[in-house]
Amino acid sequence: MRVIVQIRPEPDVVAAVVDPGQTTPVAADIARSIPGLALDPDFAPVAVPQPRPADPGGDPLNLEQPLEFSLAPEDASVLVRGEIQDYDPAARLAVLGTVRPDIVGVSADPVVATTPTCGGTPPVGDWHDVQRAVTDALRAEGLDGHGVPLAIVDTGINAAHVGRVLGTTVAVDAARGWKPAGVEGDFGAFPVNHGTMCAFDALIVAPGVDLVDIPVLLSQRTGATAMEGLLSDAIAAYAHLRAQLESLPAEQRTLVVSNSWGSFKPGWDFPPGQPGNYSDNRAHPFNLAVAALEQAGADILFAAGNCGRDCPDSRCGFPDRPINGANSHPAVLSVAGIDTRGARVGYSSQGPGRLSRRKPDIATYTHFAGSGAFGAHSPDSGTSAACPVAAGIVAALRTRLPATQLPPAGMRTLLRRTAVDAGADGFDYDYGYGIIDTTALAEALRHRAKAGTRARL
Repeated sequence: MRVIVQIRPEPDVVAAVVDPGQTTPVAADIARSIPGLALDPDFAPVAVPQPRPADPGGDPLNLEQPLEFSLAPEDASVLVRGEIQDYDPAARLAVLGTVRPDIVGVSADPVVATTPTCGGTPPVGDWHDVQRAVTDALRAEGLDGHGVPLAIVDTGINAAHVGRVLGTTVAVDAARGWKPAGVEGDFGAFPVNHGTMCAFDALIVAPGVDLVDIPVLLSQRTGATAMEGLLSDAIAAYAHLRAQLESLPAEQRTLVVSNSWGSFKPGWDFPPGQPGNYSDNRAHPFNLAVAALEQAGADILFAAGNCGRDCPDSRCGFPDRPINGANSHPAVLSVAGIDTRGARVGYSSQGPGRLSRRKPDIATYTHFAGSGAFGAHSPDSGTSAACPVAAGIVAALRTRLPATQLPPAGMRTLLRRTAVDAGADGFDYDYGYGIIDTTALAEALRHRAKAGTRARL
């Protein structure tokens, strides 16, 4: 079973992993000999910051409260990955703890996969309908995402294809990109696939963004499909994005991260209650990496998933509460799907979530004719399409509203507060707080601007 091993080596080793100016030690030098572990030598060790409550006496693993994260060598730990020979991580950790006190955790490294549509129903409307419903109100205010980095964490982007469909030139910020070891190809020039669809759907709303290509789901592993990756690669990608964000001056720390993927089956994970479980465990290294990136100033969005009761994806294996892991994280915006007529699509996963019960957060458009990434007659579909549409909305708002003025938590509150209620009154597990309303968002920003002008006067 694939696992992530969390080690606390000597501070000088941690410092070498954290510092991009130093040569990162290889996994074998950090892990040495771990009984029962077949180490993956191609995975570069990743530093994991230590969470601390911002307020005295707080719980460092309560993701609903303000946290701070330390990468100081005496605080941080380091991840390596490999395979263990049994399926009892608790027993394995107990054994390791007697011989290797520097090993502080063994966590699941589950497969994560994209969330395209289920079923073969035709598209409802096209991307121009999405523009009219979502984009026009933002563009009238000059909110197009200009200069805002928007990372597409997926199967890679084909910028030429996106540009042809949109009728414009699309560029990718290669300097900010990241890809797992073994992934061949240039940023912005990967084969047309799921990530290309996601980039297109974000650009419908925010054509001025700086696209960042993070092809985590092109991880090469035995038996993988083109739409699978490992969560350990996502941890490494998030560490890269956090380093990029924190290298900027505070007033420029803006980043939007779109994630249209997740874990579909409990069998891909350690059982709930095991220390290394991902789906239900706020202490899993990736769930902490998400919290750390959000605390650094990033707006993080995840697709709610395609395990809705009416039309679940064939891979869905959770008997209930399918919004799991980071897709249900309290520090992310979990996005449900509606069609261009405003009706919830049957495959959009319902809450409650596993890490935070109030999931999904909001809903927006999917299942429309758009990128043509899967053929001219196939829709951009699933909550996979809804997530980058929502990410484009957030990026558009960030055009004139940096994280220093409205932190990511405030952005999530703004989106929820201005959403159009749908389904049951108030919050519900189908639509969350409702359907994103960009007209109301634009109005809220005008009020903020006026209030700021009055305060300066």
